Formats: sequence, structure tokens, C-alpha cells
Amino acid sequence: MQRPCFRYTKTHFLLFRQKECVLSKQSARCRLKPVKVGICGLGTVGGGTFNVLTRNAQEIARRAGCSIEIKAIASRRPNPACDTSAYTLQTDVIALARDPEIDIIVELIGGYEVAKELVMTAIENGKHVVTANKALIAVHGNEIFAAAAKKNVVVAFEASVAGGIPIIKAIREGLAANRINWLAGIINGTGNFIMTEMREKGRAFADVLAEAQALGYAEADPTFDVEGIDAAHKLTILASIAYGIPLQFSKAYTEGISKITPDDVQYAEELGYRIKHLGISRHTDKGIELRVHPTLIPKSSLLASVNGVMNAVMVSGDAVGQTLYYGPGAGAEPTASAVVSDLIDVARMLDASAECRVPPLAFQSAELSQTPVLSVEDTVSGYYLRLQAVERPGVLAHVTRILGEKGINIEAIVQKETKEAQVPVIMLTQRVAERMMNEAIREIEALPDILGEVIRIRVDHLAD
Repeated sequence: MQRPCFRYTKTHFLLFRQKECVLSKQSARCRLKPVKVGICGLGTVGGGTFNVLTRNAQEIARRAGCSIEIKAIASRRPNPACDTSAYTLQTDVIALARDPEIDIIVELIGGYEVAKELVMTAIENGKHVVTANKALIAVHGNEIFAAAAKKNVVVAFEASVAGGIPIIKAIREGLAANRINWLAGIINGTGNFIMTEMREKGRAFADVLAEAQALGYAEADPTFDVEGIDAAHKLTILASIAYGIPLQFSKAYTEGISKITPDDVQYAEELGYRIKHLGISRHTDKGIELRVHPTLIPKSSLLASVNGVMNAVMVSGDAVGQTLYYGPGAGAEPTASAVVSDLIDVARMLDASAECRVPPLAFQSAELSQTPVLSVEDTVSGYYLRLQAVERPGVLAHVTRILGEKGINIEAIVQKETKEAQVPVIMLTQRVAERMMNEAIREIEALPDILGEVIRIRVDHLAD
């Protein structure tokens, strides 16, 4: 038996168009409805976010298609840089996460425990989240994104890396056509300020650190900045977005700048290099490198000219080649610029389904790769070596013999003249696996005429 053939009539078509028009008008009304925001934390970044949202409200509404209004603020204390007289400041951030009138929670309190509870509570209550908390995302991001996916809400985190530089959006969206080969960046302004002052003025690390603390660039406890932990949080996020892998902060190698001396800075300059505290990640045949450490880079490199507290990230893609993103990596309004940018993005797609949104780590969650993150011993780079040797014939021959036996080629040797009984010797080597260099250094330090430890700084030419 044949089924009757259904024919669309003019009446059917008009009814369909009428329904489509009604849905379109309903959608437009939804877009015009103000988006209500709860700001949690009114410190430097929170205050900047408040000021940008209120000062640029009209421009923001034109971009978002609706007004973005601050519904409530939770903070332990007021910020004198903000006129919050129209608001009653709350102290309970979790209460904001449960407020049924709030659409988006802006988490700017920092840290791990309370911030995580706030974000997870907001997600459980069906709220979108915007955060500048790189530590939270790097350590707990996988769990947070999974919870957000179940509730069909967005967790946006552009401000978590490099302040006002839109580097996350650039890699996640602007470079989406590319296979990312590597990325390298100056992603901690405090460390870059210290290295700049040491190079330009010949100052010692401890002296510059004290000034950075006095200027407010470094915290009273500067460990996260000078030992590379802050940069490793940010690098973990960038690498996950670049290569489509889960966040794996625990596997990032970190090394600080506290052992760098003015002599090292000067020797590097004489050899045609500058020392920068870099986060570097490469996609290799064996796996992914994820490391933060002082690095000699050629003075001709674009990153070598990034000074003071500024940040910059270089990204190499197979189609686009090398691109550079430069700007202020911290500060009230530069970071607020990224926070508000995320708010606009979320407001535009507030009621969209997950399939219509950009995935948080750029790749669809089911398509994340299990490519391993390599141990630092399995990474490959060139090396700057500085050692103190007794002024005696044959000492250098012993050192070069050990390097040769490990298959390590020497590019340059500089032996500084001195009237002392010991002399500094500086070497540059070609690229070699870190494991082999570790073995060589252990044997060199065991030589009776080598005094103290061998100082080692990695060398990278930032080439494809």
C-alpha cells in the first residue's frame, strides 16, 4: 500500500513562516534582556572590571546585543578606585553563586579552594563563569569543564593568561586552521622586569627583586613569580589549547631565575644572546614539551626585545608560520579588558547549545589527544655552561673529552682572563637531549679541578 504524498500548500508555508517569525521575535527579546553579572572579588582586577563595565556600558551593549549589568558584588573590602555607592557589598561569594537573578559569575578572588567551590557552585546552579584565575584552571580545569558541559554553561578564562593580550582567543579561534608546532612566551612580567634590570643596569637578582616588591610587581612571597610556577600555570593552559590535550600542570617543568648572575647576563650578551625567563612548549614526535626556565635566545629574536613588565607570546603554526602577540600581561584595566571581552562573548551565546560554542580547550572534548607530556630529561636544547676551573694545563681538555664522549658538540668556548687561581669558563653547546647533558655535568663536576657546580642555562633559537 502506497503512503499518501504530503504536499505543502501556500497555507502551510505561511503558517511555517509565521511560526518562524514568532520564534525570531522571541529570540530577539531574549537578546535584549539585560545580562546580570555577579562580581566576586574587588581587588586590582575586580576593581578594573567594575570600572570598565560601568564606564563603557553603552559600547559593551552595542557589541553584545544586550546590556551587561552588575547585579551584585561580593568582596571582603571596598576598593577606593571604584564608586560602588550604588551597591551593598556582600562578603559571601557562594551566596552570589546561588542567586537566581545572576546569569554570569565573575570569579576574581584567586587561589584554589574557595575559588573552586565558588565556580563549581555557580555551575551547579546553571550559571556561566568568567575567571582570571590561571592557577584554578591549570590545576582543576579538566574537572570544571566537565561539570560545565553537563550543565550546558560556559567557563571563559581569557584573562587567565597574559593579561590584556587575547592570546587564548588567538590560538583557539584565530589559528584554528593550523597544526601548532610550538609556542614560547614571556608570560610573567615580574621575572621579565628582573631580567631586564639585570641586563640594562648590571644589578644583582636580590637587589632587583626587592625593587619589584616595592613597586608592587612582585608579592611579599615572590615564589610563584621568580620560580616559574605562575608561568607554568599559564603555559599549561596555552599548551592544552594549542595541541588539544587535557590540562596537566603537574607535568610542567619549572625552573626559576634566582641563580642567574649579572656575569651570566653579560656573558650571554657577548655571545650574541639574551637571557629571558620563558615558557616553552613543543609538539614533537615523542610527545609534548612543557617547560619554564631561563633561556638564552638570539638578540635578533622578537622576544629578546620585550622588556620590563611586558608580556609576549610567539606561536608557530604550520600554515601561518610564526606570529607574535605583545602587550601588558597584568594590571587592573588590561586584565579587565580580557574579563569584559569574555563577558561579551558569553552574553552573545547565553542560550546557545554546547554544539554552537567554541570548546574551552579548542578541540571537542571527545577529541582531546592523549599525547604524552615529556619529562624534561627527554627534551632537547642547546646549552650555556659556566664553570669555575683551577688555572692548570689540561683541565679544559678533560672537560671537552667528557662532552665529546656524550656526543655533545661545542659551538663556542670562552675562558676569561683573571689573576686568580681559578678561571671562569663559558661554553655553548649544540642541541642535545637533557639526559645526556645531565650525565656530562655530573662527570664534569666530579673532576678535581672543577670548583662547585656547573651552571647550566638552556639555549633556544625559536626556530621551526
